[in-house]
Amino acid sequence: MNVTAIIIAAAVIAATGIIVGIGLGLFGEKFKVEVDEKEQAIREELPGNNCGGCGFAGCDALAKAIAAGEAPANACPVGGAPVGEKIAAILGTSAEAAEKKVAFVKCKGTCDQAKVQYQYNGIADCSKASVIPGSGPKACSYGCMGFGSCVAACQFDAIHVIDGIAQVDKEKCVACGKCVAACPKHLIELVPYSAKHLVQCASHDKGKDVKAKCQVGCIGCTLCTKQCEFDAIHMDNNVAVIDYSKCTGCGKCAEKCPAKVIL
Repeated sequence: MNVTAIIIAAAVIAATGIIVGIGLGLFGEKFKVEVDEKEQAIREELPGNNCGGCGFAGCDALAKAIAAGEAPANACPVGGAPVGEKIAAILGTSAEAAEKKVAFVKCKGTCDQAKVQYQYNGIADCSKASVIPGSGPKACSYGCMGFGSCVAACQFDAIHVIDGIAQVDKEKCVACGKCVAACPKHLIELVPYSAKHLVQCASHDKGKDVKAKCQVGCIGCTLCTKQCEFDAIHMDNNVAVIDYSKCTGCGKCAEKCPAKVIL
């Protein structure tokens, strides 16, 4: 065995390692990505659900947007006010006052109120069932099918199918919007937590056709709009819609609704 050759080989390997190490160090310094300490601190306060309810692609993207001033401190619907206040402290500002929102299902057609046009034995999925003839087994093509795609989408156990329609638990809902996106009939919307009156129908059929399919649908009579002194409720393609920025919660619309479709 040639000891000299072994020593030379070891020296070459060591020298190569040192050169490579120095090179990597220089390259790392030149091309390193600066870490925004403020962004990192904000990210640590976010819950990490990555639900997308804030409108950004996960908590990392939201933290970056807040640090850059592109989103408010209280943009996380899951964290709510407590997280918003902590992030505001990091930013050196005050958390913007924003009322909590919750999901609401615009349908009152329970099993005993809505008519069924045929027996459905297919896959229990709203998106798949919505493309079959009649847009599902219920006679009302606008109504909740009750197969629970919204339930499957919710990470917070805030929505369940009860008596054939989806219903939201306001106390558990964080307004992430997953159920809104999951509903193929666009029956779910986010409304203010404090909203006193809600229209439980989304049918665009006319009165006679509505009653033939569901006993508790909006018949488009316009009595609610005539009662409102604040211009807060209007008819949109045969169905009443409330403008919550104007609604005072007086309740006159609900009192006069003959179908009792307004909560």
